[in-house]
Amino acid sequence: MCSLGSVWVVVSHHATRRSACRNNKSRLLMALYRSKRAVNAAELLSRRSRGIRDAGTLIRHNMKVLRGILLQDNRDFINVWNKSSKSTIMYENGKIYFENYQNCYSCVHAEPQVLYKLPKRSKLEKFEDALLCQSPLDSTLASPSDQKPSLLALTADNWLYRLSAETGEELQRVYLSSNHKFRYLGWDVSQEMFYVKSVQNKETSFGRQAGITQNTVMHLAIFHVFPLQIVGILEINKKVFGNGVTDVVLSQGVLVVSYSNKSVKLYSFEHIVQRYLTEKLTLGKQSSLLGGKTVGDVPFGIPVNIQITDRPPVLFEVSCANNSVQIGGYPWHYIYTPLHKNHKGTHHISSLKDSTTASNGIQNMNCCSLESDGIFFHPDDSGRILHVGPAIINVLKILGEPNNGLPSKVVEDFSMKIHRNNNPTSQVTVTSSGRTVKKRFHQLDDDPDQETFRIVEYEDELDLLAVVVTNGEEGEGRAQIRLHDNQSGQLLRTVDLVEPWDETYRHELFFDKDTVVHIEQKNASFCCHVYKLTVART
Repeated sequence: MCSLGSVWVVVSHHATRRSACRNNKSRLLMALYRSKRAVNAAELLSRRSRGIRDAGTLIRHNMKVLRGILLQDNRDFINVWNKSSKSTIMYENGKIYFENYQNCYSCVHAEPQVLYKLPKRSKLEKFEDALLCQSPLDSTLASPSDQKPSLLALTADNWLYRLSAETGEELQRVYLSSNHKFRYLGWDVSQEMFYVKSVQNKETSFGRQAGITQNTVMHLAIFHVFPLQIVGILEINKKVFGNGVTDVVLSQGVLVVSYSNKSVKLYSFEHIVQRYLTEKLTLGKQSSLLGGKTVGDVPFGIPVNIQITDRPPVLFEVSCANNSVQIGGYPWHYIYTPLHKNHKGTHHISSLKDSTTASNGIQNMNCCSLESDGIFFHPDDSGRILHVGPAIINVLKILGEPNNGLPSKVVEDFSMKIHRNNNPTSQVTVTSSGRTVKKRFHQLDDDPDQETFRIVEYEDELDLLAVVVTNGEEGEGRAQIRLHDNQSGQLLRTVDLVEPWDETYRHELFFDKDTVVHIEQKNASFCCHVYKLTVART
């Protein structure tokens, strides 16, 4: 799941029949390794020389072994490291970032160790946002540095840096613009692209009084990765996209535009590039749009080379609460909450093809809680849906065929529940005359004094669901991580966190193979707790 500003968009990579056919060959090759006998190194090398690829198989085998070790009774997650900071702490793929990405710690070892520390930056040069960019590649790139895992960092003075993820060394830098203030970074993972978004231009009261209208809303700069190349910069303006634009993001090759009237519209980014691209740009090369100046250099930056002159075709449009719509599943469906107040608290699962609501497609937990329940397409790309409430987690699946003319059906795959005593609680008070008065009341579903589901994290390489359950019955909040099998929901083991869990503060939890990272915010400070898988003490 990815949070995209004010729009939640999840487009799941569902397994189509075409991709299933494409994977038949790999499944046949994998069968060679399913025998229980050991395969020696010479035999593996011989198979590779004959073109039989085994890298993915070996990784899957290693993860299966690690999962078995992790679930053994003589293994446990032990708190090995704690560190506080006055600034936000970030975790990404085995790395912990402190001091606004200046200091990086690696979690590969038994305890986190300093990977690098960057020189202190001025306020003008500070990092506004950053993305970690690393992926296995199927081909060798022209420059060795292009293949290195990197941290993409956007500075306050409009520079985009590509830093080595292992050393912090500067690999590349691009000046974006002296005309537009860029502040946010976002991924479009499936397209191997990322985008840089400018701040939104808003009309001032003085401008309105003077009759000055602000047509431009914001700008997006879109890049390819591996190697880093500019696709283009486009302008989002009222003339083309209409009034009331509140946010724009790029996801799965789709430009997603949300409006103040709670509507969300989707446009094909591929169509926009094909139709409105005025000049193909290359970083470090000259451009006619810059009068022969170099693309990415100071002070010229990158010109607007995608000039949208009329409104592109709308692929999909929906009105929904909080501009929140999610797309995924097979066949394609979307999840949203209609605007009408009668639908508050409900989640509607409808076909993307014709907007028909699926049978049993209106999900409602009827929660009485401070925080509402959450629903999203499962990040394992199975097309299933996770519906998370304070006392129950439902894993749902969509049954249906794309072209049979019948509505799809939403059914429960499995559920995880907290068993509670739902009897009303009595509050006893004594009046001034000595009379005892009992007042009964129902606790909130997410009351800190009872067991409550708080966070669900999916570990894709181990195929495990890590569910954080808190309990404050003894006065001090405590948290436990429950590891469930992702396919059946079976509880496999539990991990107790040693630090108290105060639900009034913000918490994040990351489960990454043999590492658990818990980041909490307490008032103006942050704290990071790291747990590693070790042999349990006897």
